[in-house]
Amino acid sequence: MDLGLKGKTALVLGAGGGLGGAIAKTLAGEGANVAVADINREAADKTVATIATAGGSAMAFHWDLADLGVIEPNLGAIDRRFGPVDVLVNITGGPPPTLVSGQNAESWRKYFDSMVLSVIAVSDAVLPKMRERKWGRIITSTSSGVVAPIPNLGLSNALRMSLLGWSKTLAGEVGRDGVTVNVVLPGRIATQRITFLDEQKAKREGRPVEEVSAASTASIPVGRYGDPQEYADVVAFVASIRSSYLTGSVIRVDGGLIASV
Repeated sequence: MDLGLKGKTALVLGAGGGLGGAIAKTLAGEGANVAVADINREAADKTVATIATAGGSAMAFHWDLADLGVIEPNLGAIDRRFGPVDVLVNITGGPPPTLVSGQNAESWRKYFDSMVLSVIAVSDAVLPKMRERKWGRIITSTSSGVVAPIPNLGLSNALRMSLLGWSKTLAGEVGRDGVTVNVVLPGRIATQRITFLDEQKAKREGRPVEEVSAASTASIPVGRYGDPQEYADVVAFVASIRSSYLTGSVIRVDGGLIASV
């Protein structure tokens, strides 16, 4: 299937990590020119090097999502190199495991800025040119905790939930301009983030991490953690010309983990 991404410009935030890196590589493999952004420049450079080795086209950015001042100059650099952004994939880092109660105001503000306000600001910055060209894709990768809150991820559950309301509302505002807006949710995908969460749970409960991981795997109907490539393939479809009638949706890539319908 031709996804129609050849020559498109994609910006993937958090593209130095497991999910973001897989998405960036997959979009590049489909012929998109990819701007690889991450707070860790070395990680972004590694993703770009992998893309280049495979014959793709990419550029790396050190991008601190908490710093809204970098949005305009970074988008300007992308525009000069590849042209305006056609596909935006929003991925932010997650806060540390916490209860939702008893968190100070500074923590709420810090993570709201980096996890919510940053996504809205970058999306608002790329939207005008998408609407002018009558084509665009805004995809926000968040957490299954927005559907079924995850114990001890209080800040994450609460803050990421706001992105659902924002995404659905935005989809209604820009759909007639050929811009689709969707949310994609990972279940337990085998990344460093999942390893970290398993390790933290094992530490809290005084159990071997292998036991925690085994119990987690047993709760997934397909019987395993997902592969980042499986997640990236779904995101690539949502980014494609083939998904033109898909907007305002929340798409789960979870191996059946989330119990609700």
